[in-house]
Amino acid sequence: QVQLVESGGGLVQPGGSLRLSCAASGRIFSIAAMGWYRQAPGKQRELVATMTNGGRTNYADSVKGRFTISRDNAKNTVYLQMNGLKPEDTAVYYCNAVSPGKGYWGQGAQVTVSS
Repeated sequence: QVQLVESGGGLVQPGGSLRLSCAASGRIFSIAAMGWYRQAPGKQRELVATMTNGGRTNYADSVKGRFTISRDNAKNTVYLQMNGLKPEDTAVYYCNAVSPGKGYWGQGAQVTVSS
């Protein structure tokens, strides 16, 4: 099993920045990729950004150039740096980890972008 604990959500004004963190524990050696997804009220969960163990990244078109995913292997933590936040970025952000045949989710972190 893999456990994921997120932190760093909150309320920010449009144009502001936030950084989300996701600390992984448990069978971390089995993780092949980690990433972030989000779900806004009344909408389906969508991919935001992912990163493989090899460092390959993938971003949703809506966040390219504004969000950056990174990881600190020594701390078993993945980050999502969010700059230039817009009201439409408001959502619950979920950390995800993938290992062969299994997927894991964090509890979610609320991000609200509002003036």
